Amino acid sequence: MREKEYLGSCHCGNVQFKIVTDAPELTTCDCSICVKKNAVMVKVHESNFQLIKGKDSLTEYQFHTKTARHFFCKVCGIYPFHRKRVSPDFFGINIFCLEGFSTEGIPVRATIGAGMP
Repeated sequence: MREKEYLGSCHCGNVQFKIVTDAPELTTCDCSICVKKNAVMVKVHESNFQLIKGKDSLTEYQFHTKTARHFFCKVCGIYPFHRKRVSPDFFGINIFCLEGFSTEGIPVRATIGAGMP
């Protein structure tokens, strides 16, 4: 897949962002928060992520080591993205928040978050 630009947003539209990715794989995670939010994510380097609108509409949640930074819209509660724990210069983007993103032909890798020290 070639690199492509995608626009993303929360449900109410207060948080809007743009990413560029070639989406080599999608991931799921078995940590306690990812299981509950049931997200499928694409990993994007911070240089390929731009928050367009809604910084003030975001709220942040951290737990355990307080390294990963999970962001949610304060208005509608949707999780659009998070800064990753193992690679904090990358974002995990909720693919269901992306406009026109197709999962067809993209492998999904299950990551192990619950067993991380």
